[in-house]
Amino acid sequence: MKTISRFGGWMTKWFTLIVVAWAILNYFLPDVSLWAKSYTNYLLSIVLFGMGLTLGLDDFKRIFKMPLMVIVGTIAHYLIMPLLAVFLCWVFQLDGMLAVGVILVGCCPSGTSSNVMSFLSRGDVALDVSIGLLSTLCAPFAIPVLMQALASQYVEIPTEKIFLTALQIVVIPIIAGVTVHTLFSSQVHKVTPVLPAVSQLAILLIIGVVVAANHSKLISRETALLIPVVMLHNLLGYALGYLFSRLMHLVYPQGFRYAQQKAITFEVGMQDSALGATLALRAFAGDPIVAIPSTFFSVWHNISGSVLSAWWRRRDDRLGIDPDSLTGAAPKAREAEQKVS
Repeated sequence: MKTISRFGGWMTKWFTLIVVAWAILNYFLPDVSLWAKSYTNYLLSIVLFGMGLTLGLDDFKRIFKMPLMVIVGTIAHYLIMPLLAVFLCWVFQLDGMLAVGVILVGCCPSGTSSNVMSFLSRGDVALDVSIGLLSTLCAPFAIPVLMQALASQYVEIPTEKIFLTALQIVVIPIIAGVTVHTLFSSQVHKVTPVLPAVSQLAILLIIGVVVAANHSKLISRETALLIPVVMLHNLLGYALGYLFSRLMHLVYPQGFRYAQQKAITFEVGMQDSALGATLALRAFAGDPIVAIPSTFFSVWHNISGSVLSAWWRRRDDRLGIDPDSLTGAAPKAREAEQKVS
């Protein structure tokens, strides 16, 4: 168990590089992962079942303890990222299945990686987890509705299939995991250390399947446009998420403090790209190219999230900003503000 736990820690530390190396391997040797194409929904179900195993009833109660911030953060995520996706498709003149893929990843819930980034930046991890949980539970309803509204101009959207697939691979595994955690908590704690390794291996295999299924189209003039689109989608998501949280701070200062602003920034900007890739492969099985934006996003948002969380932490240390600061202003700036007022 300790060996697996250490392996999981090693994978977490080097996950982005591992993803890149794994993608390159599957690009040149697609048979390495192509066999798993029909099992991607089960792989993601394993990831979300593992997520459920780490959740207790207290995690759900937390949503009701801070309903305003959790609901507002979730709404912000489902407004900002889908609309950004549509805007970027317009700017870069993407159409067809590539546009559908960009919009699909934009309609996905918050990614679990955001919890890690929020922790590293000294953000409000509890709020981060709560927004991620609520946005994930809303996914089977939100994704098909948003896709029908925003992407039906490109292709007929299989809304029923998206709903049933998301329900099957998202909500049911999470509820099952929470139930097992509640009934067998002492036994679950024994296996918790291995969950990161299991989840990361499952996500790697999903990424491998996407790369293998698209290896002939992955590097082309058409898909090259996706790189700046994905990068801007993520970075603008951070920026708008932060600006939104700052505006909410003006309305409710005690609720949307500095730590909460960090959490909302990551929750808005980071997507559950593994879910996007899985839904693409299941709902648009005839066009696996739809899954490419999710795969690019999976690699990029781990890089950008790590850089942003490290910058935020170093900045706070350099300026002496308390993690529980109201505004995130440096001590000298706060003194100046108080003198002026």
